[in-house]
Amino acid sequence: MIKEKYMIKKIGLSTLVSVFLVTGCAPLGPNYKGVEVEIPTAWKNTNKQSHIQMTQWWKIFNDPTLNALVQTTYAQNLDLKSAGLRIVQARAALGISEGFVYPQLQTLSGNAVRTRQNTRTFSATGLNFDLGWEMDIWGKYARGIESSEATVFASVASYHDIMVSVIAEVARNYINYRTYQERIAYAKRNINIQERVTRITEIQFNSGNVSELDMQQARTQLYATRATLPALELAMIQSRNALAVLMGTHPDKAEGMLQLKQSSIDSMGKYISSKKSFVQIKDGDKDTVNITLVPTAKFSPYHKVDAQLLRQRPDIKVAEFQARANSANIGSTLATLYPSFSLFGNIGINSNNATGQWLSAGDAVGVTIGPSFSWNIFQYGRIKNQVRVQDAVFEESLVNYNNKVLSAIAEVSNAIHGYRLSKIQQQENKKAVDATVRAFNISMTQYNDGLVSYQRLFSTVENLTRNQDQYAQIKGNLASNVVLLYKALGGGWQMSKSKAYLSREMAEKMQKRTDWGRYLDENMTRLPKGFSNAK
Repeated sequence: MIKEKYMIKKIGLSTLVSVFLVTGCAPLGPNYKGVEVEIPTAWKNTNKQSHIQMTQWWKIFNDPTLNALVQTTYAQNLDLKSAGLRIVQARAALGISEGFVYPQLQTLSGNAVRTRQNTRTFSATGLNFDLGWEMDIWGKYARGIESSEATVFASVASYHDIMVSVIAEVARNYINYRTYQERIAYAKRNINIQERVTRITEIQFNSGNVSELDMQQARTQLYATRATLPALELAMIQSRNALAVLMGTHPDKAEGMLQLKQSSIDSMGKYISSKKSFVQIKDGDKDTVNITLVPTAKFSPYHKVDAQLLRQRPDIKVAEFQARANSANIGSTLATLYPSFSLFGNIGINSNNATGQWLSAGDAVGVTIGPSFSWNIFQYGRIKNQVRVQDAVFEESLVNYNNKVLSAIAEVSNAIHGYRLSKIQQQENKKAVDATVRAFNISMTQYNDGLVSYQRLFSTVENLTRNQDQYAQIKGNLASNVVLLYKALGGGWQMSKSKAYLSREMAEKMQKRTDWGRYLDENMTRLPKGFSNAK
C-alpha cells in the first residue's frame, strides 16, 4: 500500500511537471505582430533600391569640404558616442533578463563561531549552498527577455536616428555658413557701390547741383548697409561654432576645415572690389565676376518617394521597438496573477564541537530538496490594475508610432514642395536681380546727366541690395530643402553598417576599468544579428 501510494505521488508529480513544461512554452499576454500604417497611394511601395542614394546622400552636393565635415562628425560626435554607450547598457540589461532563465537563487554562505563556557570552549562552523529556481511556467521571464531584446533594438535604432539628425545638422549648418558668406560678399559689393554713389552725390552737392537731402539719403543708405555686416558675420560664426560642436572639436579647427580655396578667395575679392558701375549675377558674363559659395545639389524632386524608405526611418523603428517592448511587458505583468512554482535545494555542513574535537562527517552533512509555490491570492485588484496600466502603455506606444509615421509623411511632403517652390522662387528672383541691375545702370547714367532725381537712383540701389541678399538666401533655402528631404527619409544611418558603434579606444578604456567579458568584443560592438529582420 505504501509503495502504491508512493507510485501515485510519483506519477502525479511527473504529470504536474510535464504540464508545467508544456504550459511554459506558451507565455501569457499578446504576441506582437507589428504595426501597419497607411502610406500615400502616390508613393511607391517596393522593396527595390530607391533611386535616391540614401547611404551617402550629402555627396550629391559634390562638395569636398562637406564630405570631410560629415566623416569627421561620424568619427567624433559626442552624441553618437553617448548613443553607442546606451546600446552597451541595453545589451548588458538583456544579459540580466536572460540570467533569470537559470536558477535565480545560488547562494553560498558560511559561519564560524567560538563560544567559551566555564573551562570548556565550543566551536560552531557551517557551510551551506542554497539553490532556488522559479520555473517560468507562465512566460514571465520569457516576456522579460523579449522586452529587453526589443529595448536593445530600440537603442540601436536610436543610435541611427541620432546619426541621421547629426549628419543633417552638419549639412544644414554648413549650408548656412556658406549662405552667410555669400550674403556678406553681396553686402560688401553693394557697400562698395554705395560708397561710390555717396562720393558722386557729395561732389554734386559741393557743386550746387543737388540738395543736401540727396547727400544725406546716400549716406543713410550706406550706413544702413554697413550695419548689416556685423549681424551676418555673427550668424556665420554661430554656424561655424555649431559645426565645431557637432564634430566634437574646437571652433579654430572647424574654421580651418571651412577655408575656401585660394582661387575662390581671389575671385570673391575681385568681385567685391570691382570698379565697374554695375553688378550682375550671371554665370559666364564677361562684365562681372559671379560668386557661388552655397553648395548646389544635382537633384530632381519629381521622382516618386519609396514608401519602404519611410518605414525604415530610424525614429519610426524606435517607436516600433518600444511598442514591441511594451507588448511583452503586458505578459510579464499578467503572469503575476498566477501561482509561481519553484524548486529549491540546500546542501549544508554544520558542526558544533568541544575543544579538542574536529568535524564528524557522520551527522554534519544535510541535504534538502523539494518543490514550492506562492500565489498572490488577495492582491488581484492591484495586479490587474498593473496589467491594465501596461496595456494602456502599449496602446499609447501604437498611437505614438502612427503619429511618427504621419509626421514623417508631412516632413517628406514639406521638403519636396519646399524644394520645388524654392526653385521657382529662385528663378523669379534671378530675373528680379537682373532687372534691378539694369535699372541701376540706367538710373546711374541718368543721374550723372541730371535727368533723374536722386530718389530714383536711391530706389534702384536699395532694390539691388535687397534682391541680391534675397537671392543668396533662396539658394541656401533650396539646398536646405534637399537636406530636409533626405533627413525625412532617414538617410545617412546606412553608413554605420558593419562598423562598430563604440570606438576601440573607448572599449579598451572600459575593459581596463571593469570586467566586461565579451560585451565589448569587436563583434559585440556592431549591429546585433537579426536587427534588420526584427519586427
